Amino acid sequence: MHEPPPPQGEPTEEELRAALDEQMSRLRVEDVVLQTVATLVNLAARRLGLTAEPGQEAPERDLDQARMAIDAVRALMPLTPEEQAEPIRQALSQLQMAFAQLSAPSAAAGPGVDVSPPPPPSSPPAEASKADDGEAERAKARAKIWTPPGA
Repeated sequence: MHEPPPPQGEPTEEELRAALDEQMSRLRVEDVVLQTVATLVNLAARRLGLTAEPGQEAPERDLDQARMAIDAVRALMPLTPEEQAEPIRQALSQLQMAFAQLSAPSAAAGPGVDVSPPPPPSSPPAEASKADDGEAERAKARAKIWTPPGA
């Protein structure tokens, strides 16, 4: 059976296949990895509700989807071209911090709950206890940083 010719100006199926084949011959795996990582970073930000414009309501959050995107970015980092790695690491770090803040027990209490850390004490502690307090604060911060299972 013979197919009717395509409408004027549209490429034929054979022309489309040839164009796709030509594009595939020029495409590099590094480019696909980088595009995939960029897409996952953007999806994670969206699922964390970080993409809303000022004054706009944040889209519905989906922490499971955000976690999956963050895990995928972490898995692809070793395959990311070195010249692009630093900005991706920075974005990944920001996503992990946002995820940790949104996953904190106080964040689950609902909208309007302040999840910011408490203000520092009004009077500075003695020098010896400053070091202990600093270590305790760092330990608290490390406990809040989200890392994927098995890492």
